[in-house]
Amino acid sequence: MVDYFIEVLKGAVLTLELFFLSLVLSVLLGLLAAFAKLSKNKVASFISQLYVTIIRGVPDLVLMLLVFYGGQIILNQFTERLGLGFWEINPLISGVLTIGFIFGAYMGETFRGAILAVDVGQLEAARAYGFSPFHVFYKITLPQMIHHGISSFTNNWLVMLKSTSIVSIIGLKDMVYIANVASSSTRKPFFFFLLVCLIFLVFTSISLKMLNKIKNSYRFE
Repeated sequence: MVDYFIEVLKGAVLTLELFFLSLVLSVLLGLLAAFAKLSKNKVASFISQLYVTIIRGVPDLVLMLLVFYGGQIILNQFTERLGLGFWEINPLISGVLTIGFIFGAYMGETFRGAILAVDVGQLEAARAYGFSPFHVFYKITLPQMIHHGISSFTNNWLVMLKSTSIVSIIGLKDMVYIANVASSSTRKPFFFFLLVCLIFLVFTSISLKMLNKIKNSYRFE
């Protein structure tokens, strides 16, 4: 019991690693999707809309299995042609790519709404004063994006954190995977899955406090 308890805690660390790597990827993809959808380029706007539509229509678990197994097949075909032999996809990389790709679409909608909420007059005034595009974004757009989008971002953050549990299906030894193994071995599923629930509750509670502080610091009167 003690050994499995320690392993679940180690799995919790891996869960956090998976979450933060996925978060970075999702934010980057979200910004790209938001600006693409708002751009006057019809191709970029169409690709962004298609991306969001696919993510909204396909279950997360199906995408996870598709990336893991489908990606493995594509990688094998590529490495065989190059004579590099068999390369196995790391479950952590597969999990990061899938979760980041999924929530990049949701982040994109969050960022797009936040950008549209920024007063256009302020942007025009900044350009009139000679602000560079970077300074317009950093000084005016970004703070107000955070103000308008932090609530939706918080929701995406929490859902993404809980969605990391699906990576156990592809063999990543996160805390859900280890809890399942431990419950089968010790025949105490209630203890181990309750432990996982409590750990997730701690993670989400800390996240809410941190994000609420950010929200308060970007509150405009």
